Amino acid sequence: MSVLVVDVGTSGLRAAVVDGDGAVHALEYRPFPPSTPFPGLVEFDGEAMATAVLDVATKSLAAAGPVEAVGITNQRASTLVWDRSTGQPIGPGLGWQDLRTVFDCITAKTEHGLALAPNQSATKVAWLLNNIAGARDRDLCFGTVDTWVAWVLSGGAVHVTDPSNAAVTGLLLADTTAWSTEACAALGVPMEMLPTVIDSTGVFGEASALAGSPPLAALVGDQQGSLVGQGCVRPGLAKITFGTGGMFDVCTGTNAPPSARRNEHGTFPIVAWSQAGQRTWGAEAIMLSAGTNVDWLRDDLGVIDTAAHSHEVASQCEHTDGVVYVPALMGLGTPHWDYGARGTLLGLTRGSGRPQLVRAVLEGIAHRGADLLEAAEADFGGSIGAVRVDGGMSQNPTFIQALANTTGRAIEVSPQTEATTIGAAYLAGLAVGVWGSFDDIAAAWQPQVVVEPSGRLDRQQWARAIERARGWIPDLSALDF
Repeated sequence: MSVLVVDVGTSGLRAAVVDGDGAVHALEYRPFPPSTPFPGLVEFDGEAMATAVLDVATKSLAAAGPVEAVGITNQRASTLVWDRSTGQPIGPGLGWQDLRTVFDCITAKTEHGLALAPNQSATKVAWLLNNIAGARDRDLCFGTVDTWVAWVLSGGAVHVTDPSNAAVTGLLLADTTAWSTEACAALGVPMEMLPTVIDSTGVFGEASALAGSPPLAALVGDQQGSLVGQGCVRPGLAKITFGTGGMFDVCTGTNAPPSARRNEHGTFPIVAWSQAGQRTWGAEAIMLSAGTNVDWLRDDLGVIDTAAHSHEVASQCEHTDGVVYVPALMGLGTPHWDYGARGTLLGLTRGSGRPQLVRAVLEGIAHRGADLLEAAEADFGGSIGAVRVDGGMSQNPTFIQALANTTGRAIEVSPQTEATTIGAAYLAGLAVGVWGSFDDIAAAWQPQVVVEPSGRLDRQQWARAIERARGWIPDLSALDF
């Protein structure tokens, strides 16, 4: 028994078949980076995405054979609007990183009391309706990427989303029971263009565009998928995904949070998943740049040949000899939320060389991981034990050891770099009996390796370095979404 997963990320998309043992087969991947027509604008082609999704899904199925169900997981909050009758997008998709609606968010807060951020879907939908000629005269559908992929796979038969995606659009009520008429009215978004909110796990249609029309059985946002994929399905279990950025998520259980807004220490409540109408919640902490800093070393400074080379170079020294790097190339997320902070390199001497610089970058990212953990514990009100880790940086031994040493926790490395795919498979498989319960999912977790702390990095020095990095661009530091 096996499940097909379609996983659409920010820079690429994949399809794979996951069997009942959690092994991945018939992986098909296509790069699908967004375009940036102007600084701050991030767009994608919805039709090209649909073509690529059908291509990878068809080839993966052909290689692996029939499946019991299909699961979908995706980059969250990226926004598309299409014509209901033709299925054609009316304009570009707007990526979650797109910043064209910053002032619209400020206006929404000032005039309507809505707490919206430009990375959410709400103001993106309004922008498309307001800037595409004739848009308001047509019968349109709005969707995040999960909604669009489900539409494509079902041949336009289903227009749905799940709470893990809907809750980060800015258009859902805080209790996630329904779309917000207030927010939609304030932004001029017609309610009839919104998808139906369904459970994250459960059959909701057929993938009629694929051979055999297997049932569509799961929708989940990428970070929540990674949480499930690493077996973090009980309160207090947590993971960090280190990709371009860093995302810390912890399962908090079935008790709804008191507010949908950002918590005191900079984390956000999220819906982890929904089953049979029951929400399971989580808390999320965000690092705006993680692997981006390693890319900077490679592509801009030329001090390493590949991302993996950073481990080899950093291993040439045992310590940074006092060099500290704050990875704030795009500002600081949790717990500071300072968009005007900037990358900062401190403690240089004539003896500082390439190894010290590279190690300082890896340790700086690890320190930010510890910041996220500490913020989540403070907002969650509980203690978090070992931390599970996936994403590209999870394969860097120097970085993983630094993460253990900054957090003071054992680090359990995922056997799958992209645990999101596994999580979507688990949720789809639950719906059709491939897995029996969340207890089965919890029991399936087997880390590739467990790395224990070997020392302790200086967190007090790190706090001083953070203060040096903050407020560098005061106008941006003043922004608060």
